[in-house]
Amino acid sequence: MRYQELTIEGRNAVLEAFRAGKTIDKLFVQKGCQDGPINSIIREAKKQDTIVNYVTKERLEQMSETKKHQGVIASMAAYDYAEVEDILKLAEEKGEPPFIFLLDNIEDPHNLGAIIRTANLAGAHGVIIPKRRAVGLTAIVARTSAGALHYTPVAKVTNLGTTIEELKEKGLWFVCADMSGTTMYDLNLKGPIGLVIGSEGEGVSRLVKEKCDYIASIPMKGDIDSLNASVAAGVLAYEIVRQRIN
Repeated sequence: MRYQELTIEGRNAVLEAFRAGKTIDKLFVQKGCQDGPINSIIREAKKQDTIVNYVTKERLEQMSETKKHQGVIASMAAYDYAEVEDILKLAEEKGEPPFIFLLDNIEDPHNLGAIIRTANLAGAHGVIIPKRRAVGLTAIVARTSAGALHYTPVAKVTNLGTTIEELKEKGLWFVCADMSGTTMYDLNLKGPIGLVIGSEGEGVSRLVKEKCDYIASIPMKGDIDSLNASVAAGVLAYEIVRQRIN
């Protein structure tokens, strides 16, 4: 499967994409543009809760392939997003306790793609990502997932902490990865669970970490102090798999 990075340039094309219900990850608008057509586009973006980035004309020129952007460029997702309810429904259909990956501040598309691939192979029912400070479902993500995006739903939410609270009400509990936590082998990781993974640089944010029930660490014996985010996700995911099948 070949995935294509889709960008839409020009006022009419972007406006029609929104009105046609296309999944727009991000909208880039030239600073200072406040005329009628631009305002109409921004209104449509807000209806869909699309992130709007105001950038310089020079930045748009760098992004533009046609050089006819008219002050606006939209970035479309290479794959449609699911809803959180779709993920829970998948678990119910399989007769399994929910197993969900939640990713905090993962901005590298290769990491996201690799994590989605791991989620699929570990039997997770879906992946949840935040709308801000996170990469979306770009063509690179789709390719790196090696086809997993066809089978593993990815939901995008406004607030990861709020989503965790809502899922707790549905019976899930949450474990996040952090070097300061309890060794993963000493934790009970069975049952309906959400695995929270943060970025390599910052880890899981404080507000999200405070929502988690447990903090798990991966034993390390080497000279450096951290794993790649996708590798850490894989190690923790397969400890969850081990406990679920025993």
